[in-house]
Amino acid sequence: QVQLVESGGGLVQAGDSLRLSCASSGLTFSAYAMGWFRQAPGKEREFVASISRWSGSSTYYSDSVKGRFTISRDNGKNTVYLQMNSLKPEDTAVYYCAADRVDGFLRKTSIKYWGQGTQVTVSS
Repeated sequence: QVQLVESGGGLVQAGDSLRLSCASSGLTFSAYAMGWFRQAPGKEREFVASISRWSGSSTYYSDSVKGRFTISRDNGKNTVYLQMNSLKPEDTAVYYCAADRVDGFLRKTSIKYWGQGTQVTVSS
């Protein structure tokens, strides 16, 4: 049984940083592209960032987080991270970890596995 378990969310102030983690089990972690999506209240789930399979040599970011967020993976720990700096109130959302078989800008319709989500709230 595949599990993706996010952690690291919380309540912070604008300008602060957070690091999200997603620990996986039950899948060949290195063989999956990993990504993060987010969903704010009343909005659709949107792509945030992804990292390619195997060595993770390629990363992809939405325009709204480029330059502020960094995605990374540790295949030895079966974990993907999202370092979020210079957080803004508009970053407030539930953040979901995702696994897919293809690299690139992940599409929510093709995601193979989802985590349960972790809440990030940024106050102004």
